[in-house]
Parts: sequence; C-alpha cells; structure tokens
Amino acid sequence: MDDYPLLNLFWTMLWFFLWIMWLFLLFKVITDIFRDHELSGWGKAGWLILCILLPYLGVLIYVIARGKGMGKRDLKQAQESEAAFQDYIRKTAGSGAGGGTGGSADELARLAELKDKGAITDEEFEKAKAKVLS
Repeated sequence: MDDYPLLNLFWTMLWFFLWIMWLFLLFKVITDIFRDHELSGWGKAGWLILCILLPYLGVLIYVIARGKGMGKRDLKQAQESEAAFQDYIRKTAGSGAGGGTGGSADELARLAELKDKGAITDEEFEKAKAKVLS
C-alpha cells in the first residue's frame, strides 16, 4: 500500500471517471451527427472522421461549433416520441376494448412498432399490452 499513496489513487480515479465521461460525450456526438437531417452526407463524414482521427479535439470542436443544435435535436426527438405515444393512447382509447381478436392483433402490432421506434419504453409496452389483452 505504501507504493501507491491515497492521493495517487484519487488522481487515478479522477482520470478514469473523466475518461468515462468523455466516452459518453463521444457517443453522444456520434449519435447527434447521424441524427441531424440538415447536415449533408459529406458533412457527416467529415465530422465523423475528425472525431475518429482526433478524438479529444474533434469532440471539443464539435461541441463548441454545434452544441446548441445538439440540445435542440434532443428536445425535438423527445417531443416526437411523446407525440407518437400520445397519438397511440388517443387511438387506443378511442377504439374501445371490445375490438375482437383482429383488433387486438393490430393493436399489438402497433405497440411493437412504437417500441421498436423507441417511442415507448419496455415498461409502457408491457402495460399497454396487458390492457389490450385483457
């Protein structure tokens, strides 16, 4: 234990957590690059190459140059998911419970589609599925 003092352990843990935070930011930047529909294919390729070849600098430049847009795109994605889920709720509530087996199959197919798109979580899917099957 004398070979590795407590302060060195603290610095090692700090650098490890900073590295993990940077990894999260890198993946966030990469997903944002592909989520942005206004960016051309060449623009996406350029940003991706920059983030891969010069990872720390590339991510930093991307966040400085396009950070405000990242938040807007995240908000837009969340709003679209919420709107799709609310639309599904309205359709389900309006169709009634006595739709027969064909209606249940259609509802389950729509639920699975919403889950695959990421509009609803697994928990929401299970609750809605139980409601359709009951």
